[in-house]
Amino acid sequence: MEKPILSPDFTIEDIHKLREYNYEMTKHMTDEERMNYYNEGGRAFQREIDEARFQQCIKL
Repeated sequence: MEKPILSPDFTIEDIHKLREYNYEMTKHMTDEERMNYYNEGGRAFQREIDEARFQQCIKL
């Protein structure tokens, strides 16, 4: 399944698309695989946040 394209307004329909995509991506995973999938995504997002904070500190 392809990654959903979200509207700039982020509507309820977008939420439904994301939930369906997430279900399709994880439906055949074991509990351990699913946990790793979510943890890896969370860590990647945390790195983005940390990088943005670091860039903000450099600008000050």
